[in-house]
Amino acid sequence: MESKERSGAVGLKGVLAAVLTPMDEDLNPDHQAFAAHCHRLLAAGCHGLSVFGTTGEANSLSVDERLAALEALVESGVPPEKLLPGTGSCALTDTVRLSRAALEAGTAGALVLPPFYYKGVGDDGLFRFFAEVVERVDDDRLRLYLYHIPQMTRVDLGLPLISRLIDAYPGVVVGTKDSSGDRARITTLCREFPDFSVFAGTETLLLETLRSGGEGCISATVNVTSRLARRVHEAHAAGKDDEAEDLQERLTQLRASIEAYPAIPALKQLMARLTGDEEWLNIRPPLSSLDEKRTNDLISNVPLAELL
Repeated sequence: MESKERSGAVGLKGVLAAVLTPMDEDLNPDHQAFAAHCHRLLAAGCHGLSVFGTTGEANSLSVDERLAALEALVESGVPPEKLLPGTGSCALTDTVRLSRAALEAGTAGALVLPPFYYKGVGDDGLFRFFAEVVERVDDDRLRLYLYHIPQMTRVDLGLPLISRLIDAYPGVVVGTKDSSGDRARITTLCREFPDFSVFAGTETLLLETLRSGGEGCISATVNVTSRLARRVHEAHAAGKDDEAEDLQERLTQLRASIEAYPAIPALKQLMARLTGDEEWLNIRPPLSSLDEKRTNDLISNVPLAELL
């Protein structure tokens, strides 16, 4: 790879939202609303923002749509060093193009899904994919985070594969978002790879991950739980263990009240209620909005006053 001086991007730590993508009435990404939401999340306590992930409906967006939205986001004044865009795709060349664009925009890194269509390819195939991404981007400024979400991809990023990638590309393959929900796996990652940035994919594991030596969480529900999640992080950093545990319990309960419903439709419904903007209800097929009964149940069961 070509060695270049770092662009000033720093490693992310703390509470990151897996950011929703607002859509206009034609189901196109609404750049203005997207930027406003990202600024809102930073003001509410997020240390960073992971855009174009599962929650952001990234796999329902084209490459050009993601590129245009990222450009508009940076132009709106969102600090690029606080962004961790999802750049994964089943197509190697799309992943390279998106990762290179993230790098050139000055983001903190690229969050990369494994290629998930073909199953049973084994560690050698997965290693070749990530290796090709790194080699084709060909820039030592790249910071690649592995996105492990087997319930969606049906692909396992095992610890031997992660170790192999870290050894092959030290300082480039630098972290992971682990959305498996597997406490033991996250603890093991933190222990086995102490210089590797481990983020839990849910804020229910925020305090446990921090105590294990991880960096924090990247979570869908942080779109609406950011203030409380930030308080957990701050209490832990200050050594206030009892306070951190109490706050984590509240945060876990709040998350549970939301995740009883399909995540993206529920979060968009909550955002519509919190902002008064019904555009938040727009969602791309094949996903669908909540029906009236589920919407009423959601609003009844989730304490809106505690959100954002």
